[in-house]
Amino acid sequence: MWCGLLGAFVLLATASCQRTTVATADVGPAETWWRGNTHTHTLWSDGDDFPEAVAEWYKGNGYQFLSITDHNTLASAERWLRIPPNGPAREAYTKYRERNDGSWVEERRSGDTLLVRLKRLPEYRARVEERGRFVLIPGEEITQYLAGRGAHMNALNLADAVSEQKGTSLVEILRKDLDSLRAQEGRTAREIVAVLNHPNFLWSQTAEDLLALPDLRFFEVYNGHPLVNILGDSLRPGTERIWDIVLTRRLASGGAMLYGVATDDAHDYHEFAPRHRNPGRGWIMVRTSTLAVDSLMRAMERGDFYASTGVTLSELRRQGQRLTVAVTGAAGVRYTTQFIGTRRSYDTTSVARYDSAGVPITRRYSSEVGAVLSEVRGTSASYTMRGDEVYVRARIVSTKPKANPSYAGEVEMAWTQPVQP
Repeated sequence: MWCGLLGAFVLLATASCQRTTVATADVGPAETWWRGNTHTHTLWSDGDDFPEAVAEWYKGNGYQFLSITDHNTLASAERWLRIPPNGPAREAYTKYRERNDGSWVEERRSGDTLLVRLKRLPEYRARVEERGRFVLIPGEEITQYLAGRGAHMNALNLADAVSEQKGTSLVEILRKDLDSLRAQEGRTAREIVAVLNHPNFLWSQTAEDLLALPDLRFFEVYNGHPLVNILGDSLRPGTERIWDIVLTRRLASGGAMLYGVATDDAHDYHEFAPRHRNPGRGWIMVRTSTLAVDSLMRAMERGDFYASTGVTLSELRRQGQRLTVAVTGAAGVRYTTQFIGTRRSYDTTSVARYDSAGVPITRRYSSEVGAVLSEVRGTSASYTMRGDEVYVRARIVSTKPKANPSYAGEVEMAWTQPVQP
């Protein structure tokens, strides 16, 4: 939770991260905001570049941690990739050869077919990791489909790959994913973070589905893939609205917090355009004293992070019932902070919504769910909780257009994690 509820932290920006000076003597060592992405793909699954090249892109573009989350693999077996005469894989191979000497690139031929061995994480992590500057988190996107829809869950800090699960519904499959991850966590004593990915991809998960997963603690409120429907449509809510529905109904009945993550879901690294699944669109800023995997996971588990598509926070603190947010402003850019939440007296009624065939697809909830409780223009804003809020979170919206946007009209934003009075 913000600042661990331990007092006011003043955050000072540096070139690649944000250093925290501690105002309370017994809080502990100085903490830092670390920038990272927890959802990206490589040639180990359906990405179009080599894993070490992807890691170098993030390291060279101001990130301090990365989890490569290829589909249903931890990239631990030996694999030789066929290189076609042309196309993205050939382009990736050509660049790969230019960047690396012959002792690193392993290739062989089978007749007229060129094959290149993909490096495993233990091999390339020593090449790209740098103490105090950049770290890799072992990850996997557990990927399953049923009746044309998907159940995709990112597992961060794995020791072993998790097999795709079977079930009669996507909710059952996701519940089995969570059970498998908790079993591995207990067996290995590792901090494993499980994130439900892009619920609106193929319109796969509704708010009601998430409510049927009480152990789910993280989901993607923003995903930079251009086909994941994060804004919803005329019938279905966007991912941010889904978040408010789940938070309201869960927390009002004593359930667990749900945290929001922003990611790239990057696959395409050679051509940048809104139609492509490019890196650099969404990330999280995690606050911890050391850049270490377990430390990052523990900070996420306690909600000590925020999500961003471009807005950087210079201050984020809670003092008693008062929440304060400040932005590192840019010249000519205007900022609006909206404190969003639901009061305990909210209208609890909801109405079923149906598709064109008359099949129920989701429910519509009162506007009192996830209402804007306060709106402040400028680079700093505060909100004092009255005590009757189920939760409060902040959304910061800028007027700066998003570079290489994933949807039309996108501007840079940030989302803080929800807190309770």
